[in-house]
Amino acid sequence: MKKYDNSSISALKGADRVRKRPAVIFGSDGVEGCEHSMFEILSNSIDEAREGYGNIIKITRFADNSIEVEDFGRGIPVEYNEREKRYNWELVFCELYAGGKYKNNSGGNYEYSLGLNGLGACATQYSSEYMDVEVLRDGYKFNLHFERGKNIGGLEKTEFRHRHTGTKIRWKPDLKVFTDINIPVENYKNTLKRQAVVNSGIKFVFRNETEQGQFEEIEYFYENGIVDYVKELSNGKELTQVHYIEAERKGRDRADLDEYKVKMSFAFCANNETHLTEYYHNSSFLEHGGSPDKAVQNAFVFRRRII
Repeated sequence: MKKYDNSSISALKGADRVRKRPAVIFGSDGVEGCEHSMFEILSNSIDEAREGYGNIIKITRFADNSIEVEDFGRGIPVEYNEREKRYNWELVFCELYAGGKYKNNSGGNYEYSLGLNGLGACATQYSSEYMDVEVLRDGYKFNLHFERGKNIGGLEKTEFRHRHTGTKIRWKPDLKVFTDINIPVENYKNTLKRQAVVNSGIKFVFRNETEQGQFEEIEYFYENGIVDYVKELSNGKELTQVHYIEAERKGRDRADLDEYKVKMSFAFCANNETHLTEYYHNSSFLEHGGSPDKAVQNAFVFRRRII
């Protein structure tokens, strides 16, 4: 009989919390989980752009399956955090449940944010073969290098006269963590197009390395977001103009819980040739509709009975 006593219980620490159980964070240890990790880095850049800091996001798929996401936001704060008594780069890239998106109901940054707030950047770093981070802000260039969840060389800080601020992250998902890291080109294209649809005014530039040093480039941009998308789908054959509705509300799930903010946008028109309904929640495409499907249908067909 195998021994099972008090000494049999152990806890995963550091990078092993993700590397040995990636599906807990990303939902899968296959290519789907790898796709999720890619979106986590992308979503941080989208959050910056949605707050009004930078309107271009570049994402590159390299032939060796490494990925690079570059934005032109404020740049991740990476220097010493007096309140936490630690460097911010440690909190962002080496500490699960740490970040700047926990006060979105009380006037903090990122009123509406995507991704696994406080988990995504760290979990992606932990699950990578390597990760290189470059931050431009405050008149300096900051560089970090990680290998399989461990920082190599600390924070490098050099004076740099940059014309813009921003963050650039390149990493390679680790085949020792995921069973497949070859994210299909179509996944990138579909993800970026859908993000462009629901993030009006943000340009997404996708670069795919087809040969060594050779890249095909595609831009996704909808100046008026879902309104332009509906017009594109309708292809000039709409029977009515495109109607757009936007509203903001506050709500709570239970009487004893705090209120949270809700923002809703709708665009629609009548078309006898194109029949399509799509739903997004917090910028994520809901392939199967779910509750929003029922709610929207009820809104259009509900008739109040007057007695």
